[in-house]
Amino acid sequence: MEKIPKQPSEKLIKVVLFGPESTGKTTLSNQLATHYKTVWTPEFLREFSQKKWDEEQKVCEEKDVIAIAQGQMKLENETAKSANQVLICDTDLLETKVYAEFYFEGFNLPALNQAIEDNHYDLYLLTYIDTPWEADDLRDRPEMREQMFKKFENALIRHNKNYVLLKGDKTTRLKKATAHIDPLLERQNSSVITNIALQ
Repeated sequence: MEKIPKQPSEKLIKVVLFGPESTGKTTLSNQLATHYKTVWTPEFLREFSQKKWDEEQKVCEEKDVIAIAQGQMKLENETAKSANQVLICDTDLLETKVYAEFYFEGFNLPALNQAIEDNHYDLYLLTYIDTPWEADDLRDRPEMREQMFKKFENALIRHNKNYVLLKGDKTTRLKKATAHIDPLLERQNSSVITNIALQ
């Protein structure tokens, strides 16, 4: 079994949009990338799932999880090469795990668990379910939005992740997100200046 790639050692602030489907993660990813003049990593799962649906009329299966995780990290690492100080990620491996545990009873993949521990993100932006549900080929169970949200938040708590809850309209969410990302950038830039001065 091919291993799940690790993050390279770029000195980037890595921010994850995290939460159930149809909660505005992709919209905010695009907004943040524009705001910080950087790039964002799309959700590989959607590309993978849409292709499987279009070609086979099938949804993802448990055996697909490793390929999804590998694809997500390869995509993230490729995108990171073009990032400007901040990399915005429209999902991560912990989100992959939350969905896998929800859809596949008794799911446990040690390689995925290890990859979650190996890779680091500076901030998680947990998107609330106060956005309108938008149906498509892949989204299902809109009646379970509250239950899914709790699963996502519990995962962040269980894994001791640094996160902030985002609610409200697009402008409100963007303002709150940047208010938490800006201090991370300031600390990183101060650290760089200090290291240069000590050389």
